[in-house]
Amino acid sequence: MTDTPTRRSTHSRKTAETTIDATIDLDGSGCFDIATGIGFFDHMLEQLSKHSLIDIHIRADGDLHIDDHHTVEDTGIVLGKAVSEALSDRAGIRRYASIDLAMDETLTRAAIDVSGRPFLVWKVNFSQPKVGGFDTELFREFFQAFVQNAGITLHVTNHYGENNHHIAETCFKAVARALRAAIEEDPRQAGLVPSTKGSLS
Repeated sequence: MTDTPTRRSTHSRKTAETTIDATIDLDGSGCFDIATGIGFFDHMLEQLSKHSLIDIHIRADGDLHIDDHHTVEDTGIVLGKAVSEALSDRAGIRRYASIDLAMDETLTRAAIDVSGRPFLVWKVNFSQPKVGGFDTELFREFFQAFVQNAGITLHVTNHYGENNHHIAETCFKAVARALRAAIEEDPRQAGLVPSTKGSLS
């Protein structure tokens, strides 16, 4: 699998609440250009790009005068659809990956199956309702929207941690590193779909 247009995708979504445009390259180098109007969310998406090595360009214009929910959820939808489109039939990928990621006092695990079947298990608790002015409940909303539209099974478990910024950041970094490994080419099954069914869905 090489850096070709089949591993790139552009996807847009326009509703009465948000306008989201995203372009990704799964075989990138972790370059990002992200502007959602939500500072801490941008920071987390930058971590996702940098540590997955997926180039991500996102522009989001949402109804932030209400709250951040619609912008966060719709960004997850658009990013998920772009990843699914870029993966195409998912042939030749490793499919599975997991990592325990440490950041200072915090340890978080992410396990991924790029299965075509969306499912999220989210075992992450925050001690405060906000971090960096961002509602902590929206982290789950983002990942739920992302996996639902990317066709990915994702389990995220925060083993322990004290600092809410660190907990959030380890979630995004762990998902990024697991996603990077799961979508990489497996040279032992180049061009083959990693399933006895012959398809991933």
